[in-house]
Amino acid sequence: MKPRILLVNPPVYDFTAYDFWIKPYGLLSVGGMLRDQADLSLFDYLDRSTLAGPPSHEAASGDAKIRRDRFGRGKYASKRVQKPDVFSEIPRYFRRFGADRAVFQRFLDAKKPFDLVLIQTVMTYWYPGVAEVIEDVRRICPGAKIVLGGVYATLCPDHARSLGADLVIEGSDLAPLASLLGTEELRRQPSAGARQGPYWEGYERLDVGVMKLTRGCPFACSYCSVPQTEPGFSTKPLAECIADLHVLCERGAANIAFYDDALLHEPERLLDPFLGHVIDEQITVNFHTPNGLHARFITADLARLMVRGGFKTFYLGFESCSEAFQRQTGSKVLSGHLAEAVENLLAAGAARPNIIAYEILGHPESNLQELEQSIRFANGLGIRVMLSDFSPIPGTPDGEKCRKWVDLDEPLNHNKTAFPATLLGFKTASHFKNLCNDLNKQI
Repeated sequence: MKPRILLVNPPVYDFTAYDFWIKPYGLLSVGGMLRDQADLSLFDYLDRSTLAGPPSHEAASGDAKIRRDRFGRGKYASKRVQKPDVFSEIPRYFRRFGADRAVFQRFLDAKKPFDLVLIQTVMTYWYPGVAEVIEDVRRICPGAKIVLGGVYATLCPDHARSLGADLVIEGSDLAPLASLLGTEELRRQPSAGARQGPYWEGYERLDVGVMKLTRGCPFACSYCSVPQTEPGFSTKPLAECIADLHVLCERGAANIAFYDDALLHEPERLLDPFLGHVIDEQITVNFHTPNGLHARFITADLARLMVRGGFKTFYLGFESCSEAFQRQTGSKVLSGHLAEAVENLLAAGAARPNIIAYEILGHPESNLQELEQSIRFANGLGIRVMLSDFSPIPGTPDGEKCRKWVDLDEPLNHNKTAFPATLLGFKTASHFKNLCNDLNKQI
């Protein structure tokens, strides 16, 4: 008999959360490897449409579960909860986002028993949601083994173990999970004729999908955790990427976000032929880039190909117009690179309001960053600016600098809303956010 396995994407406890094409890609990918070896179920607290299988996702109260913009983004249902003591000085409400806890408890009662529960972890400071899921599983399905994987499990493994899981998987090595299941290995590439790709069939309805054409990143920005969570850089087979795309389209996903960390690196290897297939087959889909693009790689030719292939939003990593800051943090993109990328995208037909520059708020080297000048520079190019609040990630060079301000051994202190307010002061952090909002209204 096949083992009964439940995949869970937990609720979020934070000051703010927004469905910015969020799907538990890592969890679904592992589910895809297990689909022929297990009886799978999925509960995604952050699915705003419907949840696979009975009971349906009555979780999201009010209209939050169905309101979405034209690209599939929208607010989560949420409720105010008690703010942790470490945030006592942050003048913001703390909230729980996602499905009601009682809905998951009823789901467990209806579907139990499970042999294994796999829980995706993302932001390190979202662990209270993981702890909640573990508590409910232990009470309702006491015989189930609980496995944590993902970013929090990788960056804070000792803390993750303290939550009481049976197994914490660090990184992408799935050998411990295979051992727990009593199998030799979990194959990323399925056997001939077998269904492949993430476990998208776990969703009753799919409006938004996500993809990755590559793994890892060849760069080493000093504030980024990717070298820890997914070291190295590689491309996936073209046929696998095309198959993933067709599955998403067949299931109704009109908007697809790329989760790649270096999507534009050496595009001739994969992105160019992938988009060539999209164009040749006349596939109509909206592509989005929430993880950010390396602006210096956006040539005129690549911009035209991306626009023709269906890219609708272009989030460009910029961070600062200060060359000193860029040199110190990895030299990802200079001001001239951003200006040229914007020019190429506009010439290719990209919509100006959909070109956005990411800039870090609350970086420990803010004195070098020249943030206000950087915001005004990007705005002067006629594009919008989105502030990316800095999270002090342990193990990264820039994160480790922050031990002088916060205790990094408590993952709540990695919170991206709290740290900029702690470093800069709430009034200063709010000034930059208000400046962005005012300038963006002009675009």
